[in-house]
Amino acid sequence: MSGERVLVHRDPALMAEAVAARLITAAVDAQAARGTAHLVLTGGRNGNALLAALAAHPARDAVDWARVELWWGDERYLPAGDPERNAVQAAAFLDAVRPLGARIHEMPADDGAPAEEAAARYAAELAAADPVFDVLLLGVGPDAHVASLFPGHPGIRETGSTVIAVHDSPKPPPTRISLSLPALRAARQVWLLAAGADKADAVALARTAPDPGTAPAGAVKGTEQTLWLLDEAAAGKLA
Repeated sequence: MSGERVLVHRDPALMAEAVAARLITAAVDAQAARGTAHLVLTGGRNGNALLAALAAHPARDAVDWARVELWWGDERYLPAGDPERNAVQAAAFLDAVRPLGARIHEMPADDGAPAEEAAARYAAELAAADPVFDVLLLGVGPDAHVASLFPGHPGIRETGSTVIAVHDSPKPPPTRISLSLPALRAARQVWLLAAGADKADAVALARTAPDPGTAPAGAVKGTEQTLWLLDEAAAGKLA
């Protein structure tokens, strides 16, 4: 592992623009090295801002989107089309790259099946593709959660599958699907996104408390690189 870096941007808008440019470069580099880029998307405030900036970025088409596989780190287990689903909130970005050939692997929507069955279907899709994620994006929550792995929640300790069902989430909606901690840790690069003063305590905790039970964000490292991509407010309590 090459260690961790902390990059601080002046404000959330500049952070989104800078991370979008960095992601374009990373995707191009992955394609040059391995042919296909496997990217894991994240939702939430910071993830959605990044994807909006990426969709509008003038260098977006430097990426050969027909050689990009887009995965999700987690999803709200809600019916298809529900506005709370990450994939729905990211529709502008997905609609921009889908016609360019990007292969989008959405996590299943709630069709009445138990969340465990939906998680197993996504795990099977991952197993069939057998990807090594080039860049895995994670938004850091105010409680230092990432994906749908919450401090003190049983999902953080589950290691038997790459994809898990999450029940009784402390953040609504209560039922979710998430990559497991081992799956997150298998990515080449992990990029942790946090902007806003409400994330400052979580960032400081995660940087000093790698125990996943206390601060899941601090327990996810890339095999090659880990980046903390912050704005000044989120970085405000770092030593």
